[in-house]
Amino acid sequence: MIHLVTGGSGSGKSEYAENWLTGRNKKDGTYIYIATMQPYTEETMKKIERHHRLRAGKGFRTLEKYTDLSELEIPKNQGILLECISNLVANELYREDGTLNDLKETKEKVLAGVRRLSNSTTRLVIVTNEVNADINGYSEETEKYRECIGMVNQSLAELADIVTEVVYGIPVCIRKEQKKYEEYKKDME
Repeated sequence: MIHLVTGGSGSGKSEYAENWLTGRNKKDGTYIYIATMQPYTEETMKKIERHHRLRAGKGFRTLEKYTDLSELEIPKNQGILLECISNLVANELYREDGTLNDLKETKEKVLAGVRRLSNSTTRLVIVTNEVNADINGYSEETEKYRECIGMVNQSLAELADIVTEVVYGIPVCIRKEQKKYEEYKKDME
C-alpha cells in the first residue's frame, strides 16, 4: 500500500504521516524513515532536529539518502516513511555545477526509487509538498523545479492507494484505495 501525503509548508503533514504509519500496526518492530533533506544550513539543521524530536519513541530507524533512492539497502521493517519528495527532486534535479538535469529523467529516477521502496515493504508513506498552489513569477530555474515536482507528484498520486492533503493540521482525503475499486470494477465486467 502506498499513501501519499501532501500539504503546504507547516501544514502538519509530517506528523500526520508518522502517526498514520505507526498507528496502523501495534506490533513491535522498526519503521524506516528515509530522510532526503541535506543539512546545508543552520535552518535546515533545526528542521531536521525538530523532525527527530517528532519521531522520538515511535520506533523509527532513520536512513539518510539524498539521491539515488533505488540504490538504498532496505532492512526488514514494519513500514517506510519517505520524507520528503520535494527535497529528493531538488537533490536529483540540480547538478553540483548549478545546472539542471533533464526533468523527465529526474522524474523517472525518483519514481524508480519509490517503486523500489514499495517493493520492500507492505506500507509506504510518502510526504511531499504542494508547491504549485501559490503565485507564479519565480525565476526560470525555480519554475523548472516546480514543473518537475508537479510531474512527480502527479505520477505518485497515480501509484498511490491513498492520497491525503493536510490543511492546517486537518487531513483531507483525496483518494482512499481507489485503485482497489478500479480493480474490483474491472473484475465485475
